[in-house]
Amino acid sequence: MNDTSSGIFDPIAMEVFSHRLMSITEEMDATLVRSSFSTNIEERRDCSVALFDARGRLVAQGTQIPLHLGSLAGGVAAVLCACAIEEIREGDVFICNDPYLANGTHLPDITIVTPVFWERRLEFFTANIGHHADVGGAVPGSIAGGARSIFEEGLRLPVIRIVRRNELDTDLLRLIASNTRDPEERALDLRVQIATNERGAQAARHLIRQMGLEAVRQAVEDVITYTRRRIRNRIAELADGDYTFTNYLDDDGMGGDPVPITVTVCVAGERLATDFTGSGAEARGAMNVPLNALNACVYYAVKALLDPDLLPNAGLFDAVEIYAPHGTIVNPRSPAAVGARSITCQKVAGAIFGAFRSVLPPERVMAASNDVIPAIVFSGRLGRRSGEYVYIETLGGGSGARANGDGMDAVQVHMTNTSNLPAEALEIEYPLLVDEYALVEDSGGAGRTRGGLGLARQIRATVASTIFSVRSDSHTVGVPSGVFGGLDGRRARLVRNPGRADEELLYSKVARIELKAGDAMRIETPGGGGYGAPAGRPLQQLADDLASGRVSRSAAERDYGAAKVAAALALDAPEVHDVSADLK
Repeated sequence: MNDTSSGIFDPIAMEVFSHRLMSITEEMDATLVRSSFSTNIEERRDCSVALFDARGRLVAQGTQIPLHLGSLAGGVAAVLCACAIEEIREGDVFICNDPYLANGTHLPDITIVTPVFWERRLEFFTANIGHHADVGGAVPGSIAGGARSIFEEGLRLPVIRIVRRNELDTDLLRLIASNTRDPEERALDLRVQIATNERGAQAARHLIRQMGLEAVRQAVEDVITYTRRRIRNRIAELADGDYTFTNYLDDDGMGGDPVPITVTVCVAGERLATDFTGSGAEARGAMNVPLNALNACVYYAVKALLDPDLLPNAGLFDAVEIYAPHGTIVNPRSPAAVGARSITCQKVAGAIFGAFRSVLPPERVMAASNDVIPAIVFSGRLGRRSGEYVYIETLGGGSGARANGDGMDAVQVHMTNTSNLPAEALEIEYPLLVDEYALVEDSGGAGRTRGGLGLARQIRATVASTIFSVRSDSHTVGVPSGVFGGLDGRRARLVRNPGRADEELLYSKVARIELKAGDAMRIETPGGGGYGAPAGRPLQQLADDLASGRVSRSAAERDYGAAKVAAALALDAPEVHDVSADLK
């Protein structure tokens, strides 16, 4: 794909080969999602896939969840560390999940790694990760903000062969499944993960058969080299200097003071470094971020900010340096708990985006998004078979406003990208009812362009002894900040039994609350920050906000002024269709 004497790449050949690599991961993703048994993978798509070369370098990653890159890359590296190349045999498959023993990011994310051979020589690894709704531990769902060590969070898996020369180790599979609250679901999903990698291995061998081994090897080198050169060119366009930003967590999972997440982005020529000195100490609770998860946050943010269309592979990693002091919340010591690391990862990504506000031109700056990923967990006895159900849902919120448009409503941002579980599927599968699933009025920050709205999810237990847990943030301290005069988005809320005499506002990280039949939990996620002074918002857009119910008249008068609101209401606002009428 390139002239080795001149170093000039053939752009057409490069694009074609890149798409062929992506087609392998897309086929793997489709297999994993369509064949899985759990709602968390089948419906919510909380999974990712990737292809690595024999040296463990990322060649292509599926377009799913950026945070999973940490566990995928870490898992392959752990396999190569645990096993000499000559000890890896055709027909072997490896399993792992542990952050300290196998470079994972938290225990529910189980990684399957399969070596791919061609003519008895190792050429690739296919890898996938699935977030399993439960892997044991003290709390259903295996994640609680207040966990004090990883030993409370579930079954720890170092690198182990789960398939040896094409023979599945059913004893190991049974051992893993039996340490979870729904053994049947765990065993079935793990079998699907193994099969998914084999589907990717077949596609990789087909590619070699079509192109020839040497051509494939050279094309992989070219793609990685091209990515490295392209991202360095983007870095070189930035002004040299050090740029610092601090985000905040409400607490470290155990209450107490706010925790800073500080990053300094250092630009020097074609090199970019991120230094997390100044971030909070290692958390007492489960808010810690293992180093592989931190790396994934940095690589995602750099790609998203500088070159979103760049193919994610090892070439991106070579241009970025990452430093995090050991013993801090972004590089903890074993056996610190890490289950709720996704919330802190969102804050890390938001801090990097914040630091780049001083680097990028104003038209490329974005206000802060909700920068959290609240997760609610309901569990109880299964009715149709033995075991316990564990329903987990991670929720979106508002994204930040941009120079040329409002933020998006009710979306997941940064490190996560899962789908919602439809209310119909939830109510069919579990003894739960969805009371409300709606946008949160007035939650987006006002501005010339408005921040996106957060969402409300209210779920009611229909049977007694239902267990509820949640991990969330930005309830008391963290706030989605506006830029260039834009106002901040609204914080999150968690309410038990809203509207009843026993209504109770809860802490953002609670575990093992036992619900009676008829009890409800309501969570409202943060909105995004606004961009530019509210005085600059066009009247028609303000009129649309009022007509759609995204902004109340009282909030609009507070943020935009009564005179401007009156002028907006005088316009012919579009008729808004009442979708609630369709549900009656």
